[in-house]
Amino acid sequence: MKKIFITVIVFCFILSCKKQEKIESETIKDIAITKSADSARAIAKEAWIYAFPMAMNYRTMHLYALDKTYPDYAGGFNKFKHYDKIFTAADTAVVTPNNDTPYSWAILDLTDEPVILEVPEVKNRYYSFQFIDLYTFNFAYVGSRATGDKAGMYLITGPNWKGDKPNNIDTVIQSETNLVTLLGRTELKMSAGDIENVKKIQTEYKLIPFHEFTKRTAPEHINYPLPLPLFKQSDLGSAAFIGLASNLLQYTSVNKEETELRSKFAKIGIVPGKKFDPKNYSSEVLKAINEGVGQAEKELKEGTDKLENATDLFGTREMINDDYNKRALGAAAGLFGNTKDEAVYIGTRSDKDNNFMSGKNKYIIRFPKGQTPPDKYFWSITLYELPSRYLVKNTINRYSIGDRTTGLKYEPNGDLIIYIQHEAPKGKESNWLPAPKGAFYYLIRIYGPEESILKGAWKAPQPELVK
Repeated sequence: MKKIFITVIVFCFILSCKKQEKIESETIKDIAITKSADSARAIAKEAWIYAFPMAMNYRTMHLYALDKTYPDYAGGFNKFKHYDKIFTAADTAVVTPNNDTPYSWAILDLTDEPVILEVPEVKNRYYSFQFIDLYTFNFAYVGSRATGDKAGMYLITGPNWKGDKPNNIDTVIQSETNLVTLLGRTELKMSAGDIENVKKIQTEYKLIPFHEFTKRTAPEHINYPLPLPLFKQSDLGSAAFIGLASNLLQYTSVNKEETELRSKFAKIGIVPGKKFDPKNYSSEVLKAINEGVGQAEKELKEGTDKLENATDLFGTREMINDDYNKRALGAAAGLFGNTKDEAVYIGTRSDKDNNFMSGKNKYIIRFPKGQTPPDKYFWSITLYELPSRYLVKNTINRYSIGDRTTGLKYEPNGDLIIYIQHEAPKGKESNWLPAPKGAFYYLIRIYGPEESILKGAWKAPQPELVK
């Protein structure tokens, strides 16, 4: 069976008074493009895998912070967009959306100055803020597990900021990139009207520009050589990805482990702030680059289809250990997956007999008595149609099922059976998770996984075909 384990008020005299260093864009020089088609093909393949997660991350960033026509446009950078509803099949900004905890999204641009995240006291309810840099590394967490239920203020800085921690700040959190996705999750309990409690908490999540916090004048805006681009999916299918990568890399720092890699990428024109122009390439080299892109796309799709364990696809740079294939697989399998200590995702697209699941059939998931997922907070199962990886439209508007589902029924012997099929199972509707007519897969999300999960002692049951 193919399983996926996807897994702040102070004044100048208490500050260091060191100003943020102005970011100097990398000097754009005339870098010789390789004349070897073989070299160009190999570099393009490697560079595409490196750039893919950033591109998919930026797709969401662009929607929330820059696309004013997008229904969930947040109003720009450094502003929250709170969801006070459950995600449905109509929500398509992010693949594999979470259907348990209403989101609080913010896209941060830390180029000019840091931003403060203020959170209230949150008791008897799970919440978290996941900090994701442009590379898609989960570089920090604030919330129930990471920082507890107390109120707090956290200073979020870009890679170039230098200063001392203000007295009223709990922690300084520094990112490798100036573009950051801040993804908040607040547990929605299944009791009637709890959404109002969630909405109240969400209003107490605050983002405060550093100059407002310190009661100073706003800093001078820093411009990069290339303005932020429109996101075009088609750019990822050709040599045009070079332009997107060169643009996005303006917002990153160069990790010391990547110096040689960046030099290699420059041989096909990937340089922060350098505009992509096909005229700078011979037809032979341009063709080779497109071929390298095609090979990378093909191998990533094959890798995603064969993926059996995704527990370690998400985390810090140190956890991913500069494995760019792993990082790309994570972005393809489910962008913004949690680090495994925060939440573990266990899923499959195959049944017990190792056949891909389809809504043409009926399936059950049986949890023997006492063997539901061991967690500190809660667990759920969410189903997604393929290949879109979006939620499934259904007549009862149920997109997930789990230990908080109202009316969930157990067998006389204590077993819990979940029914997965397109049509409602007569008499078993309370335990029904609707499937589409075609291909699908599901994820079991476990918030605050116990050691038995992290160490692999607890095993998720395999879906069984009902004959």
